[in-house]
Amino acid sequence: MKVFVAGATGALGRHLVPMLVGKGHDVVGMTRTESKRELLASMGAQPVVADALDPEAVGRVVSEAEPEVIVHQLTAIPGAFNPRRMERDFALTNRLRTEGTDHLLSAGRAAGIRRFVAQSFCFFARTGGAVKSEDDPLDPNPPAATRANVESIAYLERSVTAADWMEGVVLRYGGFYGPGTSFAVKPPGELVEGIRKRRFPIVGDGGGTWSFIHVEDAATATLNAVERGPAGIYNVVDDEPARVRDWLPEAARALGAKRPLRLPRWLGRLAAGEAGVVMMTELRGASNAKAKRELGLRLRYPSWRQGFVEGLG
Repeated sequence: MKVFVAGATGALGRHLVPMLVGKGHDVVGMTRTESKRELLASMGAQPVVADALDPEAVGRVVSEAEPEVIVHQLTAIPGAFNPRRMERDFALTNRLRTEGTDHLLSAGRAAGIRRFVAQSFCFFARTGGAVKSEDDPLDPNPPAATRANVESIAYLERSVTAADWMEGVVLRYGGFYGPGTSFAVKPPGELVEGIRKRRFPIVGDGGGTWSFIHVEDAATATLNAVERGPAGIYNVVDDEPARVRDWLPEAARALGAKRPLRLPRWLGRLAAGEAGVVMMTELRGASNAKAKRELGLRLRYPSWRQGFVEGLG
């Protein structure tokens, strides 16, 4: 198949593009910067350069590529961000999830694509059980610092799944770890450095539940979504949602670091704002049952426990 990957040089794209090429797909990779043409070519993709927020440029490169499938992996998430400033740090990513999605959908419709696979994120309501399915809503009342982020995710998901002229697939990834992410050891990512320097404490009871996915497993799931499976929304996470008080000490142990500090909730709010406290104490995890059943999700790292030891290199 002819597959157009937007965001082809990002953390996931660098794993996905070689996988697509290895399966015999004809891949066109879009990047915003001329300097990344050589990288895309080395991965086996045909490089094209366009600003995702320029509708004419996007329309032109998609039209010239004539793809059957578009994969939307556009983000601009900083390696290190302050939960107190998430609205600022995610401003460009939020535009890519709204305006960028619109531009890719419009270009894809004009080009006659049959399938559209888009990146989303698990950010569930903070009430009810600790583990949520795709039928559970995103947080309807998120902290102020994350409201624009959640709204942009919801916009992307509505836009992709409501398009009845093609098959729209949304992948709600868990937290990435592994090569090329902020949770990697070679080179060390910001999250790894924060854990090693004890700048990533457990706040309050540490009861927030996180779902992880190794970046290679996420790329494999995306490859599956390109090739098969019904339209819809899927949680792409590992088998073991984990509370912060459980996974963070294990991550420190895997990195050879000291145990994380513990802060009372009030002090955590001063340091990281309400959004940071919510992530540490109230966040809900996700179930991967639907992705296993309908996308054929198979995990190299079924649990972060194994992945943190073997897969951070």
